[in-house]
Amino acid sequence: MNNMPPVTKNLLIINVLFFAARWAAALPAYGIDLDDVLGLHFFMASHFYFYQVFTYMFMHGSFSHLFFNMFAVWMFGRIMEQTMGSKRFLFYYLTCGLGAALMQELVQFANYWIEGLNAYEQVNVGGTVIDMSEFLNRWTTVGASGAVYGILLSFGMTFPNERLFIFPLPVPIRAKYFVVGYAVIELMSALGRPGDGVAHFAHLGGMLVGLLLLLYWRNGGGNNRNHHNYYDRDYYDRGSSGGFNFRKWFSGKFGKKKPDIKVTWGGKYEKDFSYRERKQEDEAELDRILDKVKKSGYAQLTEEEKKRLFDMSKK
Repeated sequence: MNNMPPVTKNLLIINVLFFAARWAAALPAYGIDLDDVLGLHFFMASHFYFYQVFTYMFMHGSFSHLFFNMFAVWMFGRIMEQTMGSKRFLFYYLTCGLGAALMQELVQFANYWIEGLNAYEQVNVGGTVIDMSEFLNRWTTVGASGAVYGILLSFGMTFPNERLFIFPLPVPIRAKYFVVGYAVIELMSALGRPGDGVAHFAHLGGMLVGLLLLLYWRNGGGNNRNHHNYYDRDYYDRGSSGGFNFRKWFSGKFGKKKPDIKVTWGGKYEKDFSYRERKQEDEAELDRILDKVKKSGYAQLTEEEKKRLFDMSKK
């Protein structure tokens, strides 16, 4: 844990603490339902509060729910934090979680009108008639899955050809196919099993917002004018439209963003060929360090390599 990037480590700790608090609050001595307090309610329900769009992503309905989400944060989040930098990774994580919350609210609002619930004051649930206000308060969403799906997307887009061993598949699968497969499964589940108790559209919302944010950063958003960010590496190609080239992403033929004829670096101008040469050297060194992290772990880096990784993550 000491060698884990700070944001990833603290996300794991905070989620575990929230789960422990949920369990403790439910004891007979207290009888508090933290899911009702901190979980995300439908915005038309009386128990909805704005803070829930943040707190819901730290609540989990069961130990297995918590375990698998936190396993994904540990497995993929630490790599993406080391690649993005801690501040950007935290912003990305929370933004994907907020995107998932927004998508969930939109889907629930659509269900509310499609099912004509606005015309009823009471509803029959399992043979028991309850007020509509109580029924709407039961629409509660918890879990970090929307943010986790955003992390999976960022890993797949940053390391598309990285091979992953996914149980129970007998052979490794490239990250890009793993991410796309997960998205397709979620979409099919959302359309085919709408009442299974899983917020499939929220998962897709987290991925969608993550995709938009990554493309925004890739195209120079976020005040990156005076430094390249890690999405300017081989994994992207502007193409004629200036956007992400999905064809080259799947084929594995990635291009590089072409620098201007002259660029500003540290207050001085560099010629085009000097800039490209230095940038290629930096990228090669970053690739080498990240490969070492993936194979041996962050703890095996030398102090110089850790410093280089830290310096390059701020660029």
